[in-house]
Amino acid sequence: MTTTSRTTSTTSTTSTAGTTGAPVLHDCRTAFAATLLELAAADERIVAVCNDSVGSSALGAFAAAHPDRLINVGIAEQTMVGVGAGLAGSGRIPFVCAASPFLTGRALEQIKADVAYSRANVKLCGMSPGLAYGQLGPTHHSIEDLAWLRALADLTVVVPADPAETAEAVRWAYAHDGPVFLRIGRTPVPDLEPRIPFSPGRAAVLRQGSDITLVGAGTTVAVVLEAAERLAARGITARVLNMSTISPLDEQAVLDAAEQTRAIVSVEEHTVRGGLGGAIAETVVTHRPVPMRILGVPGVFAPTGTSRFLFEHFGLTAEGTERAALELLEPLEPLGGTP
Repeated sequence: MTTTSRTTSTTSTTSTAGTTGAPVLHDCRTAFAATLLELAAADERIVAVCNDSVGSSALGAFAAAHPDRLINVGIAEQTMVGVGAGLAGSGRIPFVCAASPFLTGRALEQIKADVAYSRANVKLCGMSPGLAYGQLGPTHHSIEDLAWLRALADLTVVVPADPAETAEAVRWAYAHDGPVFLRIGRTPVPDLEPRIPFSPGRAAVLRQGSDITLVGAGTTVAVVLEAAERLAARGITARVLNMSTISPLDEQAVLDAAEQTRAIVSVEEHTVRGGLGGAIAETVVTHRPVPMRILGVPGVFAPTGTSRFLFEHFGLTAEGTERAALELLEPLEPLGGTP
């Protein structure tokens, strides 16, 4: 039987600003790799475990610096997670790295039983999630991972939005005693402004507004920030939340948005079923019903195409977010009723 390697292209997706003044874009795997290497140099307990994915998990420098602390189990994701749990039980701090669709899909039982239920000190790193591997098709789209993992108790789920937040999240995961899932993006993103330090379980308010709240996570935070700028040109003020921790969710930030703005739009590189939007909707419908729109992949297998094409295809853009906000606000009265 022939086995096909799952090692995927590692061509850098980082771009530089051109003459148009476009922002510099980054592949967050670079920040992940640099931070892990820095931590490993200071703490020999750190080990990396991967599934024939040294390149696509950005572990090349780690392998060169610490060859005895990189464990490559081959294409065996269930074994990979089990090995990570065993290493944690022996006092090591394992960072288990693989493309997110295979880590979360093939090894979900081991993540549930060996890591979350056992409260093992394992750091699961889902690399290149969402639509990052768009041209490899539905087998490589990781648009269900947040829904699968958010359903598990005792597993913190973190989705960093830019390189600085990625580095902060990796450092926090290392220091945290317990299981963590880090969704490390490959799709190019700009540096976020304003820069608000990562705080686990807390949403960062990047922009204040009273008309509508826009919520993003990971790659979509830059999208909702741009959408807020477009809405501002129309005289509409949008609050912007970076919901970098999906589980546990910052319910207070959601309730504040429901109380203080007229509607909520969430945008995610994920199916609309059970991810960021689902978590927000559960909170809203239970405590403070408010009009809401969830933007994501609408319950279908996403087609094959570049990640840029797929974002545009599903309206996961500033224009698409602006349009959804306008449609949501149109029939609503201002807070407090008609002046």
